[in-house]
Amino acid sequence: MRLQPASLQLSPEGIPFSPEYGDVYHAAAGALAQARHVFLTGNGLPERWQGREGFVIVETGFGLGHNFLTAWQAWREDPLACGTLHFLSVEKHPFSASDLAAAHQAADAPAELSAELIRHWPVLLPGCHRISLDGGRVILDLFLGDVENCLADAGARADAIFLDGFSPARNPEMWSDGVFRALAALSDQETTLATWSVSGAVREGLRHAGFAVEKTEGFADKRQMLQGRYRGPRPRGQTTEERHALVIGAGLAGSAVAERLAARGWRITLIEAHEDVAQGASGNLAGAFRPLPSKDDNLLSRVTRAGFLYGLQQLARLEEAGHSVLWEDCGVLHLARSGDQEARQREVISSLGWPQDFLDWVDAAEATRKAGHTAGFGGWWFPRGGWIQPRSLVEAQIAMGGARIQLLTGQPVARLEQRDGVWHALSQDGSSIASAPQVVLANAHDARRLADAQWLPLRAARGQVSHLPMAQLAPLGVVVCGQGYITPGIGLHAALGASFVVDDFDLGLREEEHAENLARLGRMLPGMADRLAGQDIEGRVSLRPVSPDRLPMVGAMPAIAQGEGFNLSSLPRTQGLWIITGFGARGLVWSNLCGELLAARLCNEPLPLERSLAEAMDPARFLFGKTPTLAEEA
Repeated sequence: MRLQPASLQLSPEGIPFSPEYGDVYHAAAGALAQARHVFLTGNGLPERWQGREGFVIVETGFGLGHNFLTAWQAWREDPLACGTLHFLSVEKHPFSASDLAAAHQAADAPAELSAELIRHWPVLLPGCHRISLDGGRVILDLFLGDVENCLADAGARADAIFLDGFSPARNPEMWSDGVFRALAALSDQETTLATWSVSGAVREGLRHAGFAVEKTEGFADKRQMLQGRYRGPRPRGQTTEERHALVIGAGLAGSAVAERLAARGWRITLIEAHEDVAQGASGNLAGAFRPLPSKDDNLLSRVTRAGFLYGLQQLARLEEAGHSVLWEDCGVLHLARSGDQEARQREVISSLGWPQDFLDWVDAAEATRKAGHTAGFGGWWFPRGGWIQPRSLVEAQIAMGGARIQLLTGQPVARLEQRDGVWHALSQDGSSIASAPQVVLANAHDARRLADAQWLPLRAARGQVSHLPMAQLAPLGVVVCGQGYITPGIGLHAALGASFVVDDFDLGLREEEHAENLARLGRMLPGMADRLAGQDIEGRVSLRPVSPDRLPMVGAMPAIAQGEGFNLSSLPRTQGLWIITGFGARGLVWSNLCGELLAARLCNEPLPLERSLAEAMDPARFLFGKTPTLAEEA
């Protein structure tokens, strides 16, 4: 959907006001006081979160963020507060960062918290934006879009619900039966609810959805409010008691999930078959880092956008913690291949309506200026994109985990064996390398062998990257993609790639694949590689794990090899066996988000993206329906 941001306007009384809905954002007596009385006290907070490991609040309308800031401040001031405060909120018309800052200052919101939120405020794009605050102990999942659709697609279990929004008479879609049903689906027998509205339709809708509600004392000049509790029998999910996992494979996937679990207090044994980390595709010189839009904003585009945005946050966290990654946000040009494709690219931009500082279109002349070399055609321009050296990201993630990550290199795993609820990684002679209750397979295409899952359509694709000597090339200012990719110089070379040959396991360099890479470069940037004709070119070959639908495989492994009679939620799973692979050529974009997703699954926490996207990456999806044919990476 196309977002329509709000703009800060005030009523004659000086209260933030929405002309679209003809209503104010909070009571005249004060946003923060209203939040404390209605939503905190109404849900029994802070007492209910005390002594707990985590607590999840779901809110129906983020608005100006006053409820969130009030909850965050109360959590900070409570010496008995839960370890992690998780706040999930939906907003159809988000404000800009500058409008938020002005509104917070006028409401006398806590300045330090407001400043941190504003600093991490996301690009206003549809979907779920996971924002890590307060050293990772406060997580804001901000869903931008229609409230009913967003709530129905959230993967979470609520401890408390803040039912907020404009008046039911002025904005009935926020108080609809569909919204109440979606909230009930996020609830269990411990979930409470509070709202300032006592409308008869609201009371009846909540009761019909499964909530018991009662009127209690209201705030300021509003005599009454509602408090409620979900009365369904749904039990609370169980969390893993012993937080120790084996992660097999120390590349982008393995280091990402290891760091995300370590951040949650887990102990990780990271096992790598080679003598050093990042020896597969994660050892390439550099790769492009950018999203991939489409006119219909399909699954691949949405997952790639979510991965890109989360990846930017992770890069910032690593650098703030002193773990540097070799990367540059120089911008990425994705050039068209023809005049017809130029027109299609422009249609995509017009259809999506995204902010220009996230995605723009430039003609061939402007593309030439940005690249510093003649461009064959115009194309998409990603100002926030760039390049990353994968190995530096792997090393930074492992370092970020500190003592919680034990790295074992030179330890090829011959097979896995589960005994009494504990997984053992065994060497070729049958001896145990390490053991833990949970094991994560992050070892690219070889994960299928260790999982004993021959049904899983996980394959390897050979990719050869050419290393072009910068001394022979004109300087390049940005990453250029379209028919392959080329990076600016990293050290003495630019990375040009990459070939794509499925089920070819030869790791030797081939002159014909160098020639193919150079031919693609010639079509993107005519004449750039002319001085390299006839010269010996260095390079690197690796195998990339690919899935036939080009989406990652992230989740718990099925315990059966057929899905008849089940769906994804009811399908039996092998206890303690997880997989994260299938990134293809997009490991730099997907690895961090997929690591966070798998960590959230392991910890029974809210998912960091829409449930439909998480399900689209579930490895069990291939047990249902026809498996698509593998296509070359775009």
